[in-house]
Amino acid sequence: MTDWPLLSLTTFLPLVGALFILAIRGETQVVARNARNVALLTSMATFIVSLLILVRFDPTSADFQLKETATWLPGSGINYTMGVDGISMWFVLLSTFLTPICILSTIGAVEKRVKEYMVAFLVLETFMVGMFCALDMMLFYVFFEAVLIPMFIIIGVWGGQRRVYAAYKLFLYTLTGSVLMLVAMLVMYFQANTTDIPTLMAQNFAPNLQLWLWLAFFASFAVKVPMWPVHTWLPDAHVEAPTAGSVILAGVLLKMGAYGFIRFSIPMFPYASEVFTPLIYTLSIIAVIYTSLVALVQDDMKKLIAYSSVAHMGYVTIGAFSMTVQGVEGALYQMLSHGVVSGALFLCVGVVYDRMHTREIARYGGLATRMPKYATVFMLFTMASVGLPGTGGFVGEFLVLLGVFQVNSWVAFFAASGLVLGAAYMLYLYRRVMFGKMVNDDLKDILDMSGREIAMFVPLIILTIWMGVYPSSFLDPMHASVAKLIQNYELAKTAAASMSVAVR
Repeated sequence: MTDWPLLSLTTFLPLVGALFILAIRGETQVVARNARNVALLTSMATFIVSLLILVRFDPTSADFQLKETATWLPGSGINYTMGVDGISMWFVLLSTFLTPICILSTIGAVEKRVKEYMVAFLVLETFMVGMFCALDMMLFYVFFEAVLIPMFIIIGVWGGQRRVYAAYKLFLYTLTGSVLMLVAMLVMYFQANTTDIPTLMAQNFAPNLQLWLWLAFFASFAVKVPMWPVHTWLPDAHVEAPTAGSVILAGVLLKMGAYGFIRFSIPMFPYASEVFTPLIYTLSIIAVIYTSLVALVQDDMKKLIAYSSVAHMGYVTIGAFSMTVQGVEGALYQMLSHGVVSGALFLCVGVVYDRMHTREIARYGGLATRMPKYATVFMLFTMASVGLPGTGGFVGEFLVLLGVFQVNSWVAFFAASGLVLGAAYMLYLYRRVMFGKMVNDDLKDILDMSGREIAMFVPLIILTIWMGVYPSSFLDPMHASVAKLIQNYELAKTAAASMSVAVR
């Protein structure tokens, strides 16, 4: 226990800011300005508080730390339990890091219903942080599903022309899989008489039951990642979402599915995870190669980056199910790096969209001569996306390939082919937008990045380079938790195999 409930404070502080914003009254412009200021200050305060989690965290311990427990439903075994380990802590920090940048990006981009927009974003931050901190299965489920509500509103109200279609598609895809997960959670509760996640990790479920439970969880997590072929909601959601919505969607929400695999599927159903690993490898390789090829023919910048996200998350699932130290740590690192880099790329698209109100690649060309600062920033994140050494993108992909090569060299080979395709579509995008002849006259008056936009990118640039040149600062705190995860996985897999033989 800690003197201050840091996890609860980090989780619910944005909700306090949202209540303040709801109380703001006055003229429309005054309300909009004050709502942005309160949201920005609240999100920055939340990030500062979340840094205390990192300060108080013991990187040598594999146990859950900073635990908080309170009775939620008396007599049911369902409690309000919060805690973080070396795996979940980084995603809490990623969520609190990206939120103030997203709010800063809305200045000039969101002019209607600003008050409601800021409330939705702060509520979304509460649900994201709560999900990564939850150590009770039902509490996790509440936060996991609640995230969908503000994101549905953000896309459906402030999105593009087909925003309602995209919002409903996101909602229906996610909800369908989550219903099966809820059924599986109820089965686990009646088997173990608890919803405590650490206890369930130590529970040896019957091998045949594991298969069904794993598939139920897979139905939910695969949609969230998203894995091929249940990825089709993502390009529509990204294209229609406002810029800040796309940043959070790519930066944090896509990580929820992969986090679910690492937190639930692998440690709780080790026998089933081993059985279904070939399925994961197959779907992930298809995602890496197929969506990379699809990205090559896109004419919309956002849609191209959306398909690239599916390909990059394919590396995450490959690394996670390799169950090697390098593979799992590489998957976690790739999730963090992709959260920063893909978020920055969507912000780059937002910069020119705010000026030209179009995302069609063909409408641009020759921007490097008119926007040299923008061209430099875009180039950095393009290089990070393709895994250039010295950026965070390289470390994650290298570790994933190193880990999976120890298990299956063919999977590593096909995954590596995605690196070549990734370089092809990202460099193709950069060349068409930045170089060549400026054929559209309206581009000749386009202005380079403002001070606010530069301030938005500076922390992302610093973090991307820091992750590339000093990866141990991120890997060391997660190492003990990953090692424990793999050790427990091997022990549980052996126990499940023995149980299976005994039943026969």
